[in-house]
Amino acid sequence: MSNQISGAEALVKSLIAEGVDTVFGYPGGAIIPVYDVLYDYSKELNHILVRHEQGATHAAEGYSRVSGRPGVVIVTSGPAATNVITGLSDAIMDSTPLVVITGQVSSAFLGSDAFQETDVLGITQPLTKWSYQIRSAADIQWAVSRAFYIATTGRPGPVVLDFAKNAQLEKVEWTGYKKCRYIRSYIPEPEISEQVLNEAAELINQAERPMIFAGHGIELSGAEQELREIAEKADIPVASTLLGKSTLPTTHRLNVGMLGMHGNVAANMATFRTDVVIAIGMRFDDRVTGDTNQFIKQAKVIHIDIDSTEFGKIIPTDVAVHGDARNVLQRLLPKINQVRHEEWIASFDADKQIEQAKVIDKEIYPAEGAITMGEVAHKVSEATGNKAILVTDVGQNQMLSSRYFGFSESRSIVTSGGLGTMGFGLPAAIGAKIGAPERTVCFFTGDGGLQMTVEELGVILQYGIEVKIILLNNNFLGMVRQWQEIFQNCRYSQTEMINPDFVKLAESYGIAAEDVVSREQLDGAIERMVKHKGSYLLNVNIDPQGMVYPMVPAGARLDNIILSRNEKYKKQS
Repeated sequence: MSNQISGAEALVKSLIAEGVDTVFGYPGGAIIPVYDVLYDYSKELNHILVRHEQGATHAAEGYSRVSGRPGVVIVTSGPAATNVITGLSDAIMDSTPLVVITGQVSSAFLGSDAFQETDVLGITQPLTKWSYQIRSAADIQWAVSRAFYIATTGRPGPVVLDFAKNAQLEKVEWTGYKKCRYIRSYIPEPEISEQVLNEAAELINQAERPMIFAGHGIELSGAEQELREIAEKADIPVASTLLGKSTLPTTHRLNVGMLGMHGNVAANMATFRTDVVIAIGMRFDDRVTGDTNQFIKQAKVIHIDIDSTEFGKIIPTDVAVHGDARNVLQRLLPKINQVRHEEWIASFDADKQIEQAKVIDKEIYPAEGAITMGEVAHKVSEATGNKAILVTDVGQNQMLSSRYFGFSESRSIVTSGGLGTMGFGLPAAIGAKIGAPERTVCFFTGDGGLQMTVEELGVILQYGIEVKIILLNNNFLGMVRQWQEIFQNCRYSQTEMINPDFVKLAESYGIAAEDVVSREQLDGAIERMVKHKGSYLLNVNIDPQGMVYPMVPAGARLDNIILSRNEKYKKQS
């Protein structure tokens, strides 16, 4: 008996078979057949109508980052396809699995400059793990299954399926869906070498001052428990990248903070004393290393990563362990000796105390003056029991909220790390709430970043999504202004902003909102926001001259630390 269905329906049925429950998208002419089918499958597949295609990709990223499932996007051709480029770039930099489906003109019109035709494959291939153009309905199941397999295995990342309109309309025999389990030319999970594991274990067991650098790959592989077990067994301090911050609870005794440009003083200074570094699922980004010629030069480096191209790319590697972080750590754990490094761990204390006195106390417990960004982040985190998901935009709000937010659960920080995409935060927060509806989502943003994708407030209005929006409003592009102050002699070129009334703007979208202009108002406003059922916007008027400290200038050694406008770090004897 024939079971002929349209290519559009074959796509939708394939998505459902892959376990997709939510898609983010925006309809248009070249994808109308798919949207017509979505009308009939609305009970099985939840569609979120964004207000801009870039917002769809960032929402899908937020969804993926908290749920561990791939984010799915459906948009039309031409300008819609080009509008997803920023999200694809962001996802490939931060190893976020996305399946992005773009409409395309019919195959007969390809190359003719037809209305809303764009060379999607040519544009997206450098920004994705795989891009493929579906020109025939017969290819749909094969292409979809392959797309999900590639996006979610190995080092995760985005894929694009460019879906010609004729393939959406053609009939195809539906015989069921078969998931892809193997591609001959693609080996997503390499065999882990026992010899290399033994070499890594030997270095760790001989180390006197070991450190773990915890990256995003730990979260992506689900290796948080293994990280903790190895750190505790061998008594190894753990410093994290920005995207690795929630892989170990903030209060854990071995968590020594974040590395890099705005990292913690003790973590950065320890990079000059450590003798063995175990780098897990991280890529030695320039914001982490500073001057690469002066970074961990004295240490032996064990690099654990699913992507072999990262080995030696930035920092020379002594032992390269090619494999999934969780699998590697599980096999490494029994080879590691149970030891204590009490003197090494105690050596962090002096630098912790310096940062506490000269930076942290002033930022989160200011005695006077304007509201600081750090105190807002600290108070919001405490009000949520340090259990909320932190979503940030990019800039000063990103650095200070991630520094002073407490993390007690994994998959609790969603931010644009590699690409640094302003406008990422609002749609990502919406996606994060959909991906983890049982958790509180706190979105920190600046007035510049919020206005880049402010139209996505319409999604909150339409679907009643609950996001706590904390707007750190200084009427400046704050991080650029900071660099202009430090490096450009206070020449504030095009960084001051004239802003709208954000409270009225939020209220026009049905979102409860209030202004906070004084410290005396802050605690009560945060309490009202947290208790409110529904989205809420706090427009917190912060110090326009506020700075993010500590700071290491770009490309400088990590001990070149600026503690305040008037003080630099002095090495402890």
